[in-house]
Amino acid sequence: MNSKSYDIAIIGGGIHGAGTAQAAAAAGYSAAVLEMKGLASGTSGKSSKLIHGGLRYLETAQLSLVKECLHERELLLKNAPGLVALKKVFIPVYRETARRPWVIRTGLSLYYALSGFNRDSGFILVPKREWGNLDGMDVDGIQAVFQYHEAQTDDSLLTKAVMNSAMELGAELYMPAKFAGAVFENGGWTVAFEEKGATSGLRASCLVNAGGPWANMILEKIVPVQRTVSVDLVQGSHIILEGKIEQGIYYVEAPRDRRGVFVMPWKHKTMIGTTETGYTGDPSATVPLKNEIEYLLETAGRYFPRFRSAGAGDVLDSFAGLRVLPSGGGSPFRRSRETLFHFEDLNKARLISIIGGKLTSYRATGESVIKKIAPYLPSVKARGDTKKLPLA
Repeated sequence: MNSKSYDIAIIGGGIHGAGTAQAAAAAGYSAAVLEMKGLASGTSGKSSKLIHGGLRYLETAQLSLVKECLHERELLLKNAPGLVALKKVFIPVYRETARRPWVIRTGLSLYYALSGFNRDSGFILVPKREWGNLDGMDVDGIQAVFQYHEAQTDDSLLTKAVMNSAMELGAELYMPAKFAGAVFENGGWTVAFEEKGATSGLRASCLVNAGGPWANMILEKIVPVQRTVSVDLVQGSHIILEGKIEQGIYYVEAPRDRRGVFVMPWKHKTMIGTTETGYTGDPSATVPLKNEIEYLLETAGRYFPRFRSAGAGDVLDSFAGLRVLPSGGGSPFRRSRETLFHFEDLNKARLISIIGGKLTSYRATGESVIKKIAPYLPSVKARGDTKKLPLA
């Protein structure tokens, strides 16, 4: 068994694992990340590729989340200019659109206010004479088109950049390393993992579970026995079609259920997403379902005539990721997207689990984790400030 010791061991190499490692290393702590497959190989590499405040979360009054994400978006635009770029977003309002123009205007005004009236978060009403320039979007029945901004990224590359930043500050990455179990003993954690066909191990003062959809499976391998979290896994699928969207991103309502769906440029193609489908299987086995693909094709075709003849055979690529949401009835669309920090008694077992959360707010999540466990760690000298660390 490896006898190396760390202040913090982090299970999971998604964006929250990488973000926690960066926050730990910047604060001056020694940290190790265990990733079973590859950085961002799970949900963190299967998102909608957006760094955004979450305009739709205003519908469920998640104001603090929107405010935090807008703040984090501005930091990423500043610190990762090669990875995060501002894009125009268009919201067309048709006769049948459920959210009327006054609702959109009110939401965008509140969005702007929550950003601190940042110029990147303002909005305009697109003049009618310019509607014909919007990537061939169907203008029949349009009553108004709003335009504001969000940012787009490559989620996998961003996760890797954050992990690289953590490693430059001293964090270490074990990969591929499959978590096998952990025992709290002698005031710290003994962590076992499978690496290169053999069982290895390390010691850590604190343990962070950043397993995403695997978080409860990780808790089941920990001694003393841990209470799992009541969550629902919700699949979100995306499809890639031929053809370029050049003017920006389009935020439209799906004809079937009036959910918001993005039609956006992606690597000289068009990406459409996302869906919300309950999932109960192996988190490693997610694939877009036939009805999800049909749903996304139908939505794209409603607003862009060029896609109306597209069928499943025209889908160049597709992928599915899993959101981790608090259990409860009702539509997943209206569930809280706030990050949950699950722990029992940090005095008895220094373990904290990150449940849910957003790609955009990963930095704030990592900082929050370190703040919660800092009282159980030695005094150290900070090596950096995550608010200012460049990401390349």
